[in-house]
Amino acid sequence: MQAVLNILNSAGAHLEYDLVEIGEQVYRGGISTGISNEAWDLIRKNRILLKAPVTTPQGGGYKSINVTLRKSLGLFANIRPCKAYSPFVYSNFPKTDLVVIRENEEDLYGGIEYRQTRQMTQVLKLVSRPGSERIIQYAFEYARAYDRSRVTCMTKDNIMKMTDGLFHRVFDEIAGQYPEIQSDHQIIDIGMARVADQPEDLDVVVTMNLYGDILSDVAAQVAGSVGLAGSANIGSHAAMFEAIHGSAPDIAGQGIANPSGLLQAAVQMLVHLGYAQNAETIHNAWLCTLEDGIHTGDIFNRAYSCMRVGTQAFSEEVIARLGQSPKHLAPVKFYGGGIHVEPRPTPPANKTLVGVDVFIDWSEGQRNPQIIGQRMQSLSGNGLSLGMISNRGTKVYPDGLPETFCTDHWRCRFNAETERVTFHEVLDLLARIDSAGFEVIKTEHLYTFDGERGYSLGQGE
Repeated sequence: MQAVLNILNSAGAHLEYDLVEIGEQVYRGGISTGISNEAWDLIRKNRILLKAPVTTPQGGGYKSINVTLRKSLGLFANIRPCKAYSPFVYSNFPKTDLVVIRENEEDLYGGIEYRQTRQMTQVLKLVSRPGSERIIQYAFEYARAYDRSRVTCMTKDNIMKMTDGLFHRVFDEIAGQYPEIQSDHQIIDIGMARVADQPEDLDVVVTMNLYGDILSDVAAQVAGSVGLAGSANIGSHAAMFEAIHGSAPDIAGQGIANPSGLLQAAVQMLVHLGYAQNAETIHNAWLCTLEDGIHTGDIFNRAYSCMRVGTQAFSEEVIARLGQSPKHLAPVKFYGGGIHVEPRPTPPANKTLVGVDVFIDWSEGQRNPQIIGQRMQSLSGNGLSLGMISNRGTKVYPDGLPETFCTDHWRCRFNAETERVTFHEVLDLLARIDSAGFEVIKTEHLYTFDGERGYSLGQGE
C-alpha cells in the first residue's frame, strides 16, 4: 500500500487519505465483522476505498470481509481486467486484453435456497430490470472511459428466457444509446469456450453474477497475469478498489511483494474519480518498467528480466519513468469524464393475475402422474382450471410420456377460466387442495404485463 501511495503522490494525484485497519487483527480484537465502527464511519464518509489485501482468519465462523464490504455498501459492479503483458510476462495467449464486468448482487448469489421435499431443493434466481440496467450501462460507460471499442453480453437466454432474457433485452436497449461502441451477444457456454481458447477476440464482457464469477477466473488464468491485475467494485454510493490476488501473510513485511495488482486498482480508482491524466501517466510508467525488465520475484524470468527488485524499489522505478510511454506494449488512453450511471425509470405496465402454480410434495404417484393429475383435475372450479402438471419443469400431465423421470416435487398449474382471477379464488383453490389431503409447499402467481405472459411455459406445455 505504501509503495502505491508513493507512486500516486509522485504522479500528482491530489488525494487525501484516511488510513483504516481492517482484517485479521481487528477480528482477533473481538470485532466479528473485521471492521470497527470507526472504520465504517470513515469508509462511508469518503465513499472511496483503496483496499490492500487483507486476511480473514480460517475457521471460527468468520465471514469474508470482502463479501461484507461488497454487500453492505451495495457495490453492484465488479470490474476485472484480464490482460497479457507478453513477452515480458509469459502468457499462452499474448494478445489477451479483455475486461469482465460482472453484476455483483443479484442472480443466484442472493443466496435464497430451500429444501422443499425429501428429494428436492430450490434456489431462487433473481434478475431485476434496474439491476440489469445499471450494470449494463456501467459496462458501456467503462468502454467509453477506457477507450474500448466493443461490449459483449453473455447470457443463457435460449433456456432461461425470463431472467436471462430480461438481461439480454436490456442490453439491446442500452446498446442503442452508444452507437460509437460495437455490441453483440453470445450464449454463455460458447462465450466461455471462446474466452478459454480465443480471448484475444473479446474486449469488454458484461454478464450476470454466477457467469461473471466463473468467467473472470477463467479469463485471469488464460491471461497469465493474476498478480498484476486490479479490480473494482462499484456502487451507487461507494466504490472499492483492490488487487485481484488475496493476502500472503507468509511474505508480509519482507518487502518482496509485487505492488502491481494494487497499483492497477489505484489506476481504476483515478479513472473512476475523473483523474484520467494521472491514471494514464502512472499506467504508462508501469508498462515502461515492465518493458525495461525491472521485475519483482514473482514475474522474474531469464528471457526478459534484467533486475530483480523488491516492493519499494519497484515503486521507485515506476516513479522514475513517470511521463514516459512504452515502446513495445500499447500505451493507454483514458477518458477524462469519469464513469457515471444514471438511474432509469421503470416503464409502467398493466399487471393482471391470470393463474397460479401450486407446488405439491407428493410421493405416492411417482410412477404414475395420471393419479395426481386426475385428482387435481377434480379440484378445478370457481374461476380456476387445471392446465398442466410438471415435474422438474417437464410436463407430465396431461399427455406426459411414461419415460419421464419424476420426483416428489410437483407443479400444478391452474389457469383463470376468464380474463383474470382474484386472490380470494386462489385462496379458495388452496383450501380445496389442502382438504383433499395434499401438502402445498409453495405457490407462484401467474401474471401478464400489458397482456404479455410473465411466466415460462413448462417443457412440453
